[in-house]
Amino acid sequence: MGATVTTANNDEKTWGGGHEIQPLGSSYGKMMMWFFIVSDALTFSGFLGAYGFSRFKFIETWPLADEVFTHFPFMHGVAAPMYYVALMTFILIFSSVTMVLAVDAGHQLKKTKVAIYMFLTIIGGLIFVGSQAWEWKNFIKGEYGAVETAGGSLLQFVDKDGKRVALADFAVKLPEQRESLTRSHSTWFMEDAQSLPTYTVAEVQAGFKAHPEILIRTEKLTDKKKKTVLSREESEAHLATAKYVVEGANLIRNEYGNKLFADFFFFITGFHGFHVFSGVIINIIIFFNVLLGTYEKRRSYEMVEKVGLYWHFVDLVWVFVFTVFYLV
Repeated sequence: MGATVTTANNDEKTWGGGHEIQPLGSSYGKMMMWFFIVSDALTFSGFLGAYGFSRFKFIETWPLADEVFTHFPFMHGVAAPMYYVALMTFILIFSSVTMVLAVDAGHQLKKTKVAIYMFLTIIGGLIFVGSQAWEWKNFIKGEYGAVETAGGSLLQFVDKDGKRVALADFAVKLPEQRESLTRSHSTWFMEDAQSLPTYTVAEVQAGFKAHPEILIRTEKLTDKKKKTVLSREESEAHLATAKYVVEGANLIRNEYGNKLFADFFFFITGFHGFHVFSGVIINIIIFFNVLLGTYEKRRSYEMVEKVGLYWHFVDLVWVFVFTVFYLV
């Protein structure tokens, strides 16, 4: 026995991506872009939520942003906390303004203005990505150096006024033969198959002993949100337990404080930087299509509007990243 299933209203209109029916007044392309933005926003929310949980769990040993991000191009040795990060943020937000102007010019079918504003948006994105790469370089390289104890605590060096002192300012060179582990000369089970730091623990200890004006600062915060500075006797006792010399930051060690800070910094800012770089590539493609008159022939610059949605999303995410990493 066969059965036939029929449905009523077979001729009822369903949205197939055409222009006859536009849910919420948006085309199919813009709706898909919104779906992507919402899903990506949830991803970033998870990352930032994990960062916030880890930060407040280790609040006493979390690095101070004002001491980490102090560099400014062509101003070596000048402490400029947060200045360059603020400039980066301004440039990215300004690129959102130029994108808005490009979309508005597209609505008016003004090809030349669209091309100009798209070009300015691309330049802003490239400056931001380049700035992030420069910031990564300084973060990885480090500035002062520190030592890590056998128990995993981080020890930084300061003078009697509480100002940071770099290892190069007091460490001495001892006649000790050292060799970096390489692929042809290495022990695979050793923990650090990387290039050796500039100084050994013994050289740091010897230099510290020869400079009685230098003290040690731990990574723990006081009630006044300052790092704890030890007395000379306490400093010597803590330094005696030193095991590693830490220069800069990587996924294993971090001279600025808690190791998780570097892990989250690389992952979240790197993930956002990838989004910005992808947006720049897409903007370049759209820019050349504008120059070729592709959208002029269609009498529609909707593609510029769709990529504009993505660009505004990337800028908005950076506002949250900037707030979480640099301001809070």
